[in-house]
Amino acid sequence: MKYEGWPEEGELVVGKVDDIEDFGVFVDLEEYEGKRGLVHVSEVASGWIKNVRDHVNEDQTVVAKVLDVDESAQQIDLSLKDVNDHQHSDAIQEWKNEQKADKWLTLAFGEDMADDQFRRVTNGLLASFGSLYDGFEQAAIHGYDALEDTDLEDDERDAIVETARENVSVPYVTVTGYVSLTSPNADGVDDVKEALQAAEGNGDVPDEAELDVTYVGSPEYRLRVQAPNYKTAESELEAAADRAVAEIDGLGGEGEYHRNRQLEDE
Repeated sequence: MKYEGWPEEGELVVGKVDDIEDFGVFVDLEEYEGKRGLVHVSEVASGWIKNVRDHVNEDQTVVAKVLDVDESAQQIDLSLKDVNDHQHSDAIQEWKNEQKADKWLTLAFGEDMADDQFRRVTNGLLASFGSLYDGFEQAAIHGYDALEDTDLEDDERDAIVETARENVSVPYVTVTGYVSLTSPNADGVDDVKEALQAAEGNGDVPDEAELDVTYVGSPEYRLRVQAPNYKTAESELEAAADRAVAEIDGLGGEGEYHRNRQLEDE
């Protein structure tokens, strides 16, 4: 997606080198419709420059810092030397992410998406998340709830969530813990089963987290939680363990939660 309007002073922009002259480099801005900037030779690289072409090539994708914007003169002054390697990498990655999000918009709404709907959807995602990519990523993680505060129509939210969950690769983390569950009762096996069902949450585990309960060796069971971040994963892991321990305690048994597997000789 290309933005309408102008970039702001200090902003990092992605562009493609369009023309190279002795006095500087002209750059077409990839993120702004119909906008072109100039990198003066003094802003191409640090130190004395004998030949501009030693530093940039035509059609090269670059990241530049906006030094000045003069809308009346239709002029944007840029700098390449003020962008460090870390900023360059981050800006390129964000730009690539937005290109992915553009494709997801087409998948969600079709190539014939009306201009007014395009503006409403993109403006809604940008206002809530800062970028189209972040909007789709949050929709993949949190589903419909992520878009609840946007001004999008219900069918638009559904289309975004469905497309996001089919196409967005969400970075997940996995945490593991263990519970020991015992019961002295005659039907102790059933007591343990009920405790394990309680651990699984009976549908109370949030959509963004996946909980897996497996048997390790009597009386121990493994709890594994996959979630988009450690805070959520740890929280859901502890909640699952607490449910299991509370349930077995309530049935007259004993339960204990620990992060590391307990060895038989401990």
